[in-house]
Amino acid sequence: MPEPTAPARRGAVRVGWAWLGLVPFTAYVLLFLALPTVLAVGSGLFDDDGAFTLANVAALGDPVILTTFWNSAWLSLLTALIGAIVGAIVCYALLGLPETGAVRTMVDAASGVLAQFGGVMLAFAFIATIGLQGLVTTFLMDGFGIDIFANGPWIYELPGLILPYIYFQVPLMIITFMPALSALKPQWAEANLTLGGTSSGFWQHVGIPVLAPSFFASLLLLFANAFSSYATAAALASQGSQIVPLQIRTALTSETLLGRENLAGALAFGMIVVVAIVMWAYSFIQRRASRWQA
Repeated sequence: MPEPTAPARRGAVRVGWAWLGLVPFTAYVLLFLALPTVLAVGSGLFDDDGAFTLANVAALGDPVILTTFWNSAWLSLLTALIGAIVGAIVCYALLGLPETGAVRTMVDAASGVLAQFGGVMLAFAFIATIGLQGLVTTFLMDGFGIDIFANGPWIYELPGLILPYIYFQVPLMIITFMPALSALKPQWAEANLTLGGTSSGFWQHVGIPVLAPSFFASLLLLFANAFSSYATAAALASQGSQIVPLQIRTALTSETLLGRENLAGALAFGMIVVVAIVMWAYSFIQRRASRWQA
């Protein structure tokens, strides 16, 4: 008769191989997130000799630098608000369609692609469409005598970034907000009708309060996405440094900033602080929203 095996010791920790699946992600985070952050902070808070200094950070108080941060802030907030509102309306329109239907599937797929469609390709698309010699520009000029650039080539300036940013903000909002809207339980609406409530009353007292945390969390995500965008702005607004990412490019490539070589690190440090605060608020709101989504 075989001897009975001893029961597993309570509290023993099983070490499996599942943790190996985190190795690629961990390497990615260390190489492309942690290391650049450390380098940015290091170059901003230390001089070339390795001595701690606040001279570079003090440069963030320069009026020119403050203007670039303000430009990045209002541009990001404006495009985030428009993208959030338009995206939420699209999500509401899709709510009555079957999840596996052709329209819902096509919109989901298109949103996933367009949310990542940026950089030089997006800039070229807008230049070819509404540039100085774009298709829409020449059509309006030849057909109706409308010159959309009568007050100057705004597409190559700061206002010209609004439309391209909205272009990828709306799909990103659809991706992030649609799961929250889909999680609204039909039983809540049925209970509201059973108790004599109306459709508008349901949204006023149940739907909007429940969805508000997810909406504001998505809004913060859109703000951080626009605030840190670089490639599209660099391709369109090639002259000047109207926003922080372009100011960092100027600090890295300019030959006139003698003695302030680490200004780019200080600017990057300022961006990291702003984005970190926004993402902390996003995480806090998202945790509250996940209580009812679960």
